Formats: sequence, C-alpha cells, structure tokens
Amino acid sequence: MGTLIRTIVILLVVVLLVYSCARIVPQENEYVIERLGRYQKSWKAGLHFKVPLIDHIVRKVLMKEQVADFAPQPVITKDNVTMMIDSVVYFRIVDSKLYAYGVENPIMAMENLTATTLRNIIGDMTLDTTLTSREQINSQMLAVIDTATDPWGIKVTRVELKNIQPPTSIREAMEKQMKAEREKRAAILTAEGEKQSMILQAEGKKESAILDAEAEKQATILAAEAQKEKEIREAEGRAEAIRQVQQANADGIRAVKEAGADEAVLKMKSLEAFTQAANGQATKIIVPSDIASIAGLVQSVKESSE
Repeated sequence: MGTLIRTIVILLVVVLLVYSCARIVPQENEYVIERLGRYQKSWKAGLHFKVPLIDHIVRKVLMKEQVADFAPQPVITKDNVTMMIDSVVYFRIVDSKLYAYGVENPIMAMENLTATTLRNIIGDMTLDTTLTSREQINSQMLAVIDTATDPWGIKVTRVELKNIQPPTSIREAMEKQMKAEREKRAAILTAEGEKQSMILQAEGKKESAILDAEAEKQATILAAEAQKEKEIREAEGRAEAIRQVQQANADGIRAVKEAGADEAVLKMKSLEAFTQAANGQATKIIVPSDIASIAGLVQSVKESSE
C-alpha cells in the first residue's frame, strides 16, 4: 500500500513538473529565454519545454505590426513659429533578442527619437513649407527613425504626422488670408464672366450687323436686277413697237406700189404724214414749198370723189 502511494505521488510530481515546464507560444509571438541569467534562445510559435529552475522566460514579444500614437510635441519652425505636432509610427519587431536587450524601454526610446527628429526637420522649414510638406516630412522621419531603431530589432514601416496645430493668432490670420483669397477668386471669376458676356454681346451685334449688311446688299442687288429687267423689257417693247410701225409702213408702201399709185397719190400720203407731224409735240414744223400744189391736188381728188 505504501509503495502504491509513493508511486502515485511521484507521478503527480512528475506531471506537475512537466506541466510547469511546458509552454505554448501563440502565433505571431516569441518568448525570450535565459538560462542561468544568460540569453539562451527565442521560442517561436508552438510547444516548448524549459529546464526547471534553470531556464526563465524574460520577455514575451509580440511580432505583429503595431501602432504607436505619440502625444503632441511643441516644435519651432525656421521663422520662429511654435506649433504642436503629434505623430503616429507604424512598426514591427523583427528580432526579439535585440528588442529585449538593445534598449531598456524600446517604445519610450522610439518616442523620444521621433520627437527629436521631428524638431530637427521642422527647425529647417518655415511655417508655410511645414503646412504643405507633409509627405516630405514623413519620408525624412521614416528614413531617420528606421535607421536608428535597427539595433533595437524594430522595423519602422511608416511615419505619419497626425495633426499640425499652429498658434491661434496664426490660424486666425490664415483664415483671413484664405477668405481674402476666396473673395479674390470670386471677383476674378465674376469679372471673367462679365468680360465673356460683353465679348459675346459684341460678337452678336457684329454678326447681326454683318447679316443686316448682307441682307441689304442682296436686296439692292435684287432691286437692281429687277430694274434692269424692267428696262430691258421696256426697251424690247419699244423696239417691238418701232419694228411693227416700220413693218406697217413697209407694208403700206408695198401695197401702194402694188396698186400702181401715181404721183398724186404719193403726194397725198405725204400730206397725211405732214398732218400727223403737226399733231405731235414738235415745236418747229418745216412746211414743204409745194404745199399749195398738194392742197390743190387734195381738193381735186375730193371733188372728183364727190
């Protein structure tokens, strides 16, 4: 009976000892192990056993990427303006041994390094340059901090300026300046609009005047062509009338000749022509010298006809 109890006790002791020496390291974690006060190794994720009373876990290191949000720091620009700037640092631990033994407090050391680097960079810039050069500042800080934290087993992946707060007086002056700039741009846009409107109106009037001139020109051309056509038709009418008169005279003369008219008849025709001329608008009439003989001839013809 006593042997059984001793065996059970020994088994319990062994189980407890094994349980106390076994450790499970979670994913993305590393445990730094010291043996008799000296660095032994770093446990990766998984099941590990340590030597009782000899091995000790001195630090549990998280290997995931982490974010350090540092408090605002007062910085002075090149033109002696004091601003409050807070920064955010993204980093991950790549060497747990260096992280455990490189510096006493790695996060505090990185915060102080970030503050001094930020002051050095901003000290070489003016206020306007600082407000417009965030990317440049971030790049310079990343290069400096990443290089400085390599001996600590830290890899800095990104540095961002979270907020830049100029003094109240500077902010008020900047707001007034921005308001003035906006009003200036609005005035410029209004003037440009009015100018464009005047240009369009002038161009419209110009186009209207050109169209009116073209219309007047076309009307004048059409009127001239109509007048010309009218004159041509009137001339053609007069020519046709003259031609018909001449044709009638020619026909009359031809008829007289065909009838065998003698000299007396011809003289009578001359008298008729003279009578027609006297009825016209002429102001001077030349009377033939033998008008008396012609008149006697007419009287004789009249008597004989009666």
